[in-house]
Amino acid sequence: MWRPDIIDLSQFYSDPLGNLVRRHVGQTLAQFWPDVTGQKVLGLGYATPFLRPLLGRAERVLAAMPANQGIQHWPREGPNRVFLGDELELPLPDQSMDRIVVVHALETTEAARPLLREIWRVLDSAGRVLFIVPNRRGLWSRAEQTPFGHGHPYTVGQLSRLLRANMYLPEQTQTALHFPPFAWRPLLRANRLFERVGPHVWPGFAGLVMVEASKQVFAVTPLGDRKRRRRRIRYAPALSPATRTMTGPDERQADP
Repeated sequence: MWRPDIIDLSQFYSDPLGNLVRRHVGQTLAQFWPDVTGQKVLGLGYATPFLRPLLGRAERVLAAMPANQGIQHWPREGPNRVFLGDELELPLPDQSMDRIVVVHALETTEAARPLLREIWRVLDSAGRVLFIVPNRRGLWSRAEQTPFGHGHPYTVGQLSRLLRANMYLPEQTQTALHFPPFAWRPLLRANRLFERVGPHVWPGFAGLVMVEASKQVFAVTPLGDRKRRRRRIRYAPALSPATRTMTGPDERQADP
């Protein structure tokens, strides 16, 4: 699956349309997490346009960028906080992050479930993760001149079901970018009006879906599986001494 590279992403967020995206998504992010004091925050994908307001407030702010996307020094002032790595094997300890922002990542990955499990691993048991993806019903998912016009878009229901199937519990949902993805000046000037009216008039056609989720820490083995396992063990034929001698170590330890 094609993923916008660091040059495309950086150029988009330097343009007027990208600046509006930065502003409106950043404002919505602040509504999800108004206070990040003492917390460790990770941005995964290309989240740096939305992380700057958290600098100086959170205990630590880091950004992980996939190897097939490329990397960019951030912030411009001060030490670099970005690292390049495999999104399926993040170089971070288990449960090391309190807040994770995932943007320009889930919709363009070729391994959604492994990515979700890796995010689950590094997220603290009491932490929160915010997934920002293109809305399947919105215009932005069809606008190839923007980074949101590529990959696999989601509806709120589709994303929520995917998260539940991978040990997450959706907590809050919001939409953003109710103005059209066109760099026409009259439309750009009216962006605040669109964002004020859009959630009440056409909420299902917003450009982005934003779902905050927590971890489901405990998983229970279905009763039917346990019963079947007991049956197999209970009626497993005993091996003769000769057979035990010929059986390799891997086979001796295999589940009957």
